[in-house]
Amino acid sequence: MTRTNEVTSTAVAGAGIEMRGIEVVPESERSGQPRSLFWPWFAANISVLGISYGAFTLAFGISFWQAAIAGVVGVVVSFALCGVIALAGKRGSAPTMVLSRAAFGVNGNRLTAALSWLLTVGWETVLVILATLATATVFTRLGWGGGTGTKIVALIVVSAITVLAGVAGFAVVMRLQAVITVVTAVLTVVYMALAADHIHWSTVSALPSGSAQNVIGALVFLMTGFGLGWVNAAADYSRYLPRSASSRGVFGWTTFGGALGPVILLIFGLLLAGSSQSLSDAIGADPIGALTTLLPTWFLIPFVIAAVLGLIGGAVLDIYSSGLALLTAGVRIPRYLAAAVDGVIMIAGTIYVVFFGSSFIGAFQGFLITLGVPIAAWCGVMVADVALRRRDYAEAELFDPRGRYGNVRVLPLTLVVAGTAIGWGLVTNTFAGWLSWQGYLLGPLGLGGRQGDWAYANLGILVALVIGLVGTLLGSPREIRRQEAA
Repeated sequence: MTRTNEVTSTAVAGAGIEMRGIEVVPESERSGQPRSLFWPWFAANISVLGISYGAFTLAFGISFWQAAIAGVVGVVVSFALCGVIALAGKRGSAPTMVLSRAAFGVNGNRLTAALSWLLTVGWETVLVILATLATATVFTRLGWGGGTGTKIVALIVVSAITVLAGVAGFAVVMRLQAVITVVTAVLTVVYMALAADHIHWSTVSALPSGSAQNVIGALVFLMTGFGLGWVNAAADYSRYLPRSASSRGVFGWTTFGGALGPVILLIFGLLLAGSSQSLSDAIGADPIGALTTLLPTWFLIPFVIAAVLGLIGGAVLDIYSSGLALLTAGVRIPRYLAAAVDGVIMIAGTIYVVFFGSSFIGAFQGFLITLGVPIAAWCGVMVADVALRRRDYAEAELFDPRGRYGNVRVLPLTLVVAGTAIGWGLVTNTFAGWLSWQGYLLGPLGLGGRQGDWAYANLGILVALVIGLVGTLLGSPREIRRQEAA
């Protein structure tokens, strides 16, 4: 089969740069064991931002135990979805959004690839913003100045590491993530030991319980903030494993690597935020910087190293995957240039928020909720599609609209559009005026409207996920059997 409208390249690296774009990794270059997936996923999710999620979760008005249960379930289930999609990477040895063409059609997939690109660029920008603000806060506490000059230097350093790693490609990303994992994990454990004295169990245990709607809202928020934020990149790192690699190992190490850090950090964050309302409020304004108020001066520099490295770990995975998504959406440039383009957008977004923006957490939650709905619908389709397949992908035909996967598949696209339309009608978004139109189905469906008990339960994300999942399980088996028999 011919590959039409694609930028292809060899894997030969020049100056340490991965030259491969979105084409399939040849069998001769696949190597490693599933356990190698632990490093990128753990490094991308060991950020101390996980501690701040404790305050975000308690803001739903729930007790510690309700928040802990919602946290463990939300984090583990959402990363298990990543584990399922990572299986597609082993079976097809291509990036996530290229493998998505089997479900949506070669050109029908451009819409979902564009959504994936938007989400990953958004996330990498958020992480660089946090790293810049955290550095400025620590320098202010040290008396070294945390004003505009410090923010500019921090932005340059963090952006340079992120963009250079994204441009360099897979091998550099994997090596960098291994280093980030070790350094950040050690320093984070020290932080937890130093901050433990600020936990007051009597205060935490006295937090009143919230309604079922509030618990569901927290659960969905955590799913969106953790695993659902990575599903569209889940196969980008398993694609270099040989086809003979254990499927159980690919699923298990992806899920374990992604969920381990967030579960521990979230529980610790719940204990800290539940012990102090003032700390919880401060985290809302500066999620990383507020955590420094619990530290002795001598640990501030190690803390900022741990915080910045953890955030860089996530940003690096995002910028690598965003470049691949941009190519899959149809932009015809080399992969390393796509990563560079995304880096420029990331820097511009960071400059706007850091130097001209206002409250961070409001914009952050609005971003997660709005893009979380269509990505949840895509995830439902993709998870069901992977589960229904019994054979490896026909690699060349992932690039040919005349092949077995077709040009445009109507059912999966309809499920994403319908899931998004219904999902946006079941979430509310008061974090930005231009998003106030969401929640338009809460009244007509008898759920109390935009001010009712279900207003902040974020039901739309769960509904979108179920629509994509169930619709594909019911409507796609015959088409998938036809594809595999071709």
